[in-house]
Amino acid sequence: MALVALAAAAEMEIMEHCADFLQHTVTCAHSPRSYALIVLNYLLPSFTPALWDRAQLRICADGGANRLHDEIPKFFPTENPALIRQRYKPDVIKGDLDSIRPEVLEFYANMGSTILDESYDQDTTDLHKCVAFIRDCTPDLDKSNLVLIVVGALGGRFDHELGNINVLYTFSDLRIVLLSNESLLFLLPKTHRHEILVDHSVEGPHCGLIPVGGPSQCTTTSGLQWDL
Repeated sequence: MALVALAAAAEMEIMEHCADFLQHTVTCAHSPRSYALIVLNYLLPSFTPALWDRAQLRICADGGANRLHDEIPKFFPTENPALIRQRYKPDVIKGDLDSIRPEVLEFYANMGSTILDESYDQDTTDLHKCVAFIRDCTPDLDKSNLVLIVVGALGGRFDHELGNINVLYTFSDLRIVLLSNESLLFLLPKTHRHEILVDHSVEGPHCGLIPVGGPSQCTTTSGLQWDL
């Protein structure tokens, strides 16, 4: 699913999109990319371990640390849960820290995760805080071709989903992908034309283009079953 920021002119530069972080059967022209993974406080998709292994930076947004702690061992039912939790340790836990359980906070702090308490800021969501941190405070991370992958972003409370979508618009200069087991969602900025490379082994068959906040006056497509 893609969100359409209003209207794109034919002469605009083409922006490529592909989910090569899921597997490498489809590759964007600008690969290899670098990835930052953000874990939110909702169900982790089954491919979370693969995303984790491909990411150069892993951040839990507040209660996302609970999800990681509780759910990551379930992907490895034959292995020792304690060893799995040690293997999947976030680099950073960031947010207002009102949702993370005290024992989970202590566990990851003892493991060496950086804990960043922004409880003084109640005007932005935990996802917003994490994205801003990646943009502004990670000088060692190559941002020239960076993709931010957000798991636990879709499903659950609708107000949380809308807040996550709002982050796509707030940081429209960054490539951010919201993921669940069922859906992959990203913004199509109105500053570009867009080419979406589809890996049919993991994506589709459905695709939705949704103008948010107003009608899209002159959007056209090619390659869909029913083109605009």
